Amino acid sequence: MTIYEKQGGTYRKVGDYRLPNLKLNTEQNAQIGVWGMRHKRYLKQRHKVIYYNLLTAGILNSYLAEIDQRAKLLFDETVKSLAKKENVTEKLKETDMMLWVQKMNNIRNRAAEFVNGEVIYHI
Repeated sequence: MTIYEKQGGTYRKVGDYRLPNLKLNTEQNAQIGVWGMRHKRYLKQRHKVIYYNLLTAGILNSYLAEIDQRAKLLFDETVKSLAKKENVTEKLKETDMMLWVQKMNNIRNRAAEFVNGEVIYHI
């Protein structure tokens, strides 16, 4: 009896050979956005063992989809919080559209930097 059989594995006979009956984990193809792709690139470059462990366990896509979802939520909450704190309101949008666009672009850029630091690079 082989180690594979002791752990519950089975074989099938093909011609003169015995081939193991292997089954791949089928992972759902979840949509991964920009935050998930950034985290994937970070893992591939800086934490290869974690990346390949997730990949071979068949949970990489679901893990990245969860990271992406959490990052989107954090980004939206950060933008709302900063806009409220800096008094960037719909009234400002009505009275001075260009100033509102400038302030919102600034807020979105800062929120993106924050999310990059919090979600993408922390495991």
